[in-house]
Amino acid sequence: MADSSFDVVSKVDKMEAENALNQAAKEIEQRYDFRGVGASIAFSGEDVLIKANSEDRAKAVLDVFESKLIKRGISLKSLDAGEPYASGKEYRIEAKLKNGIEQDVAKKIGAVIRAEAPKTVKSQIQGDEMRVSSKSRDDLQATIALLKGQDFDVPLQFVNFR
Repeated sequence: MADSSFDVVSKVDKMEAENALNQAAKEIEQRYDFRGVGASIAFSGEDVLIKANSEDRAKAVLDVFESKLIKRGISLKSLDAGEPYASGKEYRIEAKLKNGIEQDVAKKIGAVIRAEAPKTVKSQIQGDEMRVSSKSRDDLQATIALLKGQDFDVPLQFVNFR
């Protein structure tokens, strides 16, 4: 019988992130406390750029964006926001949406699988995702439950279960 397998990935749905950003921008335009402070949020290439005339206002814009991401089902673990910094007369925050599992996190996941998962389960790193395979589907489901119980620095999704 062939091995069953699944992939462990960490991806952000680009459309959902764009919708969250558009909703946050709309709320910032309409809210009274953001009037006249030059507050804005927009994509700058792959990154998100937040601008305001004070450090507190920039953090408040980031707060609005985070709440919209949560409502859209995107984990805040995938948002990597920097600290506010002064740029001329305004403050800026640059934030990145993390995609893919970094090498060191993949090694931690592999170590957890080797240490705690059933012995028939094997894992291998494939670029920015991980393939987990076993002869037993029950062992794979136990491994998924094990990984969901762990706290890694990235949100994990389990795809291609076959």
